[in-house]
Amino acid sequence: MKEIVLNKRKNGMAMLILILSLLLAAIAAVVYGASQDCTWLLVVGIVWLCVGWIPLPGLKVIAPQEALVLTLFGKYIGTLKESGFYFVNPFCTAVNPAAKTRLNQSGDVDSGMKKGLLVTSGEAMVSSEITSKKISLKAMTLSNSRQKINDCLGNPVEIGIAVIWKVVDTAKAVFDVDNYKEYLSLQCDSALRNIVRMYPYDVSPNVDTTGDGVADDGSLRGSSDVVANRIRDEIQAKASAAGIEILEARITHLAYAPEIAAVMLQRQQASAIIDARKMIVDGAVGMVEMALDRLNEHGVVELDEERKAAMVSNLLVVLCGNRDAQPIVNSGSLY
Repeated sequence: MKEIVLNKRKNGMAMLILILSLLLAAIAAVVYGASQDCTWLLVVGIVWLCVGWIPLPGLKVIAPQEALVLTLFGKYIGTLKESGFYFVNPFCTAVNPAAKTRLNQSGDVDSGMKKGLLVTSGEAMVSSEITSKKISLKAMTLSNSRQKINDCLGNPVEIGIAVIWKVVDTAKAVFDVDNYKEYLSLQCDSALRNIVRMYPYDVSPNVDTTGDGVADDGSLRGSSDVVANRIRDEIQAKASAAGIEILEARITHLAYAPEIAAVMLQRQQASAIIDARKMIVDGAVGMVEMALDRLNEHGVVELDEERKAAMVSNLLVVLCGNRDAQPIVNSGSLY
């Protein structure tokens, strides 16, 4: 479906003045015909009062960043996209199948909707009142609910995204898909699931996240920008069919699922402790080597291999221990 933009019908004010003038003239004709016993003038005035309101539905007001898709007896005739006061065929019908769809996104809260009972169905809320058929062309933010997805290692992960999008082709949005808002929400869920399962939560060995056959350091926690861009591209590839442009996608929530969160926390703590211990041991060995070299260099004391081993053991215990060392003074001989 190709979009047709109607920009040459901004004559709403002139038509409004003309319609009101004819209605006033009809009222005057009725009054004059009744008072002067002029039957034909009275009949003309009454007939016009009965049918003179018909052109009024053809007056359309379009605010900035709004659009109105019009059909005439089932045929698409064009879209009003520029702000202004228009007059179109009064028998035209505005079409917006997503007018009553309310998702967890900006632009859907009291957007042209009268107060009334809201019926909740999943994540969408449908109003029983009449809603506006205008389509917003503003950039809107869709925040889908958090999903539980298994990463490439099989660990369940909770993740949520926010997608900034806007409608760029109203004809595709209205006629090529059943409901462009629900379509976008479904594509966001599908793209998120497809991309997340390619990455581990944290950096893991022998994992290829790019598909080039070479292991890399990609992860959900460390490569959030790369993951978000891949999610945006995945959504855009599907959303183009609905005339929607994806401006940006960002990860808003990322965590292990509750059932494994405590175990993974212990694993991270153990990994951090091991790394810290390695650093402490490396430093302690260097200090012991330096102490032995300095003692031999200055000839402070002559130690055999057994005493050197005992000294190394004591220094390592002092340097690597979790508690402060308790000094012991040897008052006897060395041997």
